[in-house]
Amino acid sequence: MKTLHTDVAVIGAGTAGLAAYRAARAAGKRAFLIEGGPYGTTCARVGCMPSKLLIAAAEAAHHAAHTAPFGVHVDGPIRVDGREVMARVRRERDRFVGFVLEGVENIPAEDKIPGYAKFVSDTVLRVDDQMEIKAASVVIATGSRPIVPPPFQGLGDRLVVNDDVFDWDDLPSSVAVFGPGVIGLELGQALARLGVRVRVFGVSGSLGGLSDPAVRQRARRTFQDEFYLDPDARVLSTTRVGDQVEVRYIALDNTERTETFDYALVATGRRPNVDQLDLQNTSLVRDARGVPEFDRHTLQSGNSQIFIAGDANADVPLLHEAADEGRIAGQNAARYPDVQPGLRRAQLGVVFSDPQIALVGTPYARLPQDGYVTGEVDFGDQGRSRVMLKNKGMLHVYAEIGTGRFLGAEMIGPSAEHIGHLLAWAVQQELTIAQMLDMPFYHPVVEEGLRTALRDAAAQLARVDATPMRAAA
Repeated sequence: MKTLHTDVAVIGAGTAGLAAYRAARAAGKRAFLIEGGPYGTTCARVGCMPSKLLIAAAEAAHHAAHTAPFGVHVDGPIRVDGREVMARVRRERDRFVGFVLEGVENIPAEDKIPGYAKFVSDTVLRVDDQMEIKAASVVIATGSRPIVPPPFQGLGDRLVVNDDVFDWDDLPSSVAVFGPGVIGLELGQALARLGVRVRVFGVSGSLGGLSDPAVRQRARRTFQDEFYLDPDARVLSTTRVGDQVEVRYIALDNTERTETFDYALVATGRRPNVDQLDLQNTSLVRDARGVPEFDRHTLQSGNSQIFIAGDANADVPLLHEAADEGRIAGQNAARYPDVQPGLRRAQLGVVFSDPQIALVGTPYARLPQDGYVTGEVDFGDQGRSRVMLKNKGMLHVYAEIGTGRFLGAEMIGPSAEHIGHLLAWAVQQELTIAQMLDMPFYHPVVEEGLRTALRDAAAQLARVDATPMRAAA
């Protein structure tokens, strides 16, 4: 068996893996990039970019069909050509993948190791039983894959995950979507706007990652006005019947219904790709899911020479986080044992639904009990939003009692992707509500709604601060 030696071995050539490899090389170390599947990141192939292409088509169809309130009338029904829609999705998707592949092609051939790696020990990897790689340190960046729960596994080719959607040649006539998280919500709404009969089923009321009950309820009502959505569904059975999927469920009106669909789109989460790495041969301590425990600031697993980055660590499965984690892991793998914390940015998540959802900083579910106030704005009467007929949604901002420091926010509403960025910057700079209100707000813009929420939070902080004084008097 052939044996190779290197300073850093990176398992996986996705966003995190490429960042780790480049960071190790930039540090002057020899590095190998081991990949058993096709090159090209999850984002470019089956994630962020193709989904936004489908959403863009859906938004075009939706806008064209809803011009009458502005006094603009389009004669005749809007026609959606599913083949043309999917042809553009695939064409542009392939273009984005091509950019990634160009970067991979620039990596020296001797640094790219094709095959699937398994651990023999902390610092020895076996690739497809053809070679052994002995490395001073290792970065696990193997990504994740969709979870398909057992009840759906008998549906055969009528079951699809988001990876499959973007290879469709045409739009189906009907889809049952299971899981209204980021992926299910985005794709479910997009398909509905493109004329597909859609039903979206969830469990436990979860919706788009929101944990604030008021914001989540507003989101639920908003989406239900447009397409069938039950975040707390009672699905009785899913059965393959010929070339369709039969779904029996208790509907929102509490009646039992049976419907058939062309496909069941299962978007019930993703599983880290660590189960085929033979981690039992390492010194790593793993959690109940089999994922190695690690320090999220250094990406080091225990005190070992192994680092884990990106979706493989199941921490924050987002592209920008994967890129940051890959860079930190690669740098620390290169300078091991001189491991140092890297920059972890303020948490920011966006759901590209319409209205959009944004989650920033500390979510509602992790706020300190009785240690915060909530500032609110309802976008129903917000000026610019109403002008554009985008006046749906709600923003909650959270501020720490005593310091007035801005903690985070949850939002459904117009321009959430942009407001979310402003708020993420404020969290990272540890600004107070008062400091945020000192910033400029132009008129008329949607961001004036943010100012309303901040003013509400400031007023509540003032009332809390004044309460002890009244009690003393």
